[in-house]
This record gives sequence, structure tokens and C-alpha cells, in this order.
Amino acid sequence: RLAVFTDLHAHDTDSPNEYKVMTGWATRLSAFVDASNVWSADLVLNVGDLINGTFVMGAELGDPERIPGLLDEVVSVLSTLEAPLHHVFGNHDVYSLSKPQFLAATGQEATFYSFDLGGFHFVILDAQFDKQERDYAHVAWMVQGLVPSAQLEWLAQDLAVTELPTVVFIHQPLSSAFSLLAGGPPVSNHLAVRQILVDSGKVAAVIQGHEHKAAYVEIDGIHYITIAGLVDDREKETAEESVPPAWALLTLDAQ
Repeated sequence: RLAVFTDLHAHDTDSPNEYKVMTGWATRLSAFVDASNVWSADLVLNVGDLINGTFVMGAELGDPERIPGLLDEVVSVLSTLEAPLHHVFGNHDVYSLSKPQFLAATGQEATFYSFDLGGFHFVILDAQFDKQERDYAHVAWMVQGLVPSAQLEWLAQDLAVTELPTVVFIHQPLSSAFSLLAGGPPVSNHLAVRQILVDSGKVAAVIQGHEHKAAYVEIDGIHYITIAGLVDDREKETAEESVPPAWALLTLDAQ
């Protein structure tokens, strides 16, 4: 049993240009935590953009020094989860923070890694690198990510040694070929990553976020599942553009 959420965008400021209500994060996150605990999830995944960072479209930036305190508040709400929690790095997580800052606040030891649970192999990927394969940190704003060569090598080796069906988690979607905001694929080398997954013959699904809307596509026999965001995206011009806050409760069956 997996309880999964993504794109909380916790912040003390709402976005007048993007119509995102981020100041209500604690209510939404608490509801997710309660649902996860009542459902008796075995594992909880945050698929990125836990915190928004200073930059908000159409609002004053304010003091970036307040962002670590906001993250501490988020971690406090998550501390009541009864199942183990794992974090995937999103692009917003490094707008006003470094990766070491985020890891220290959340108690996580690495930005990418794998583990086994309940007859499955789980892989956490980190795509928050620039095209020179440097870590993003305090970047103010960026969208496109990359999985660097060293992590690709690790991924191929990791998949080679497991005998279990595998689920991969990444923030920016590997299934998306173009994003207007990113000016290209959300993960610039997404085809290289996908080829490693296909070649392994062991990956059943990829769970991703970033786009805030739920989506599904099957590519080369792998299920790509995009989880809708936990942030409150209010309607823009039509009701059809509204995206209510959402999370996912997923049951995996190894049979």
C-alpha cells in the first residue's frame, strides 16, 4: 500500500498569476497524513515540490531566509505519518534551498537511491541537475532537469542486480517530450533514462509529478503515472481548467 502525494508547494504567499493557493498547505497535507494513517499505508512517497521556494509569479519575493523555517513546519506535519516516508527532489525544492539543506531538514540521507519492500524494488531518482551535470541549488527559478551520467550508470547497475518488479519515482515526467515552460523536455535526457528502464526488463511503472494534472500513458510496456498536485490550483478562465488538490492511494500486487 503506497500513499503518494506531489507538488504541495508549501508557502506563505499565493500566486496571483498562476492561480495557486499555496497558503492552505497545512490543511491539505494534514488531510493526506490522516488518510494515509487510516488506510494503514506501508510506504509514503512525496514526489517533489514539497516547498515552493521564494519565487512566486506575480508576488513579491520576500526574505529567502524564511524558506527553511517553512520547510521545518512541513516536516512537523509529516512527522505524524505512521509509515516510512521518502522524498523525491522537485525543481521548486532547490529554488531557495540547497540539496544538503533539504536533506538535513527531512532526515533523508541521499537524493537518489533504491530499496526493497513487500516484494518490490523501489528507485528514487534525482533530476535536479543542469546540463553541465551540476546540482541545482538556490536557483531562484528553473523547470528543466537532467539525470546525470553517474546516476544513469548507477541506475543501470541497480536494475541489473535486482530480481524484483520495480517502481521508479521521479519529479519531472519522463513521458513528456515537450514543456513550454521548460523550453523542451522536462527531463532533457528523458529518452536515455527511459531506455535504461526498458533494457532492464524489470520496471513496471514510473510515478511522477510536476504537471499538477493526473495523466497516464504506457510506453514500451512501462506504465507512466502522473499524480495530480496537492496544491490548490484555482480556475483560470473556465471551470475545466481547475485542478482540485489530490493525492493517490495505490495498491501494488506482485502477482
